[in-house]
Amino acid sequence: MGRLIVLEGLDGCGKSTQLQRLDEYLESTGKPYRQISFPDYGQPSSALVREYLAGSYGSKPGDVNAYAASSFYAVDRYASFKQFWQKDYEADTFILAARYVTSNGIYQTAKLPRSEWEAYLSWLEDYEYDRLGLPRPDEVLFLDLPMDLSKRLIMSRYQGDASRQDVHERDDEFMRNCHEAARFIAARQGWTMIPCSKNGEIRPIDDITADLIACVERRL
Repeated sequence: MGRLIVLEGLDGCGKSTQLQRLDEYLESTGKPYRQISFPDYGQPSSALVREYLAGSYGSKPGDVNAYAASSFYAVDRYASFKQFWQKDYEADTFILAARYVTSNGIYQTAKLPRSEWEAYLSWLEDYEYDRLGLPRPDEVLFLDLPMDLSKRLIMSRYQGDASRQDVHERDDEFMRNCHEAARFIAARQGWTMIPCSKNGEIRPIDDITADLIACVERRL
């Protein structure tokens, strides 16, 4: 089988920039690889995700319970795997994923009381990895950025227009819960934490890229 590395992080952590840089690095190696990203907004399988994030099922994240929302994202991932990258993965291709099952873990765990976190995460792993048959990642690289800095980057992305934020991004309490959930899951599942700030400021992009490349090189 191939190797599956997941680039994970909360909204506004600079994931898109680092994904592009990792893509350029992997291309320079000349080794077979494939980049995938979730949700797969260009495909019909992401329709429920798009409607959920647009607020079609409620204006707050909790209006759609963790298990229902998990299914929206899981179906999109399953369709992507079966249609686009299963054969590559089974042919020993290096797969780089932007978000994965791990994102369900973060964003849906954050909706639940702390006493239910373990039960939900066990259910999620069984559902997506065992029942749906999606590959388990070989490593998860988590871009760790404090919430105040990620919020700043989100607003910069939207040129200060808060109305452009999705149902997750506009809810500060939910995003704080996501940060807490992410650190809990990272410790539970052994994610590799990539610090994206130092002394209250965002680290240079080149430094973060160098950390990520060092991690990827170990898996090539």
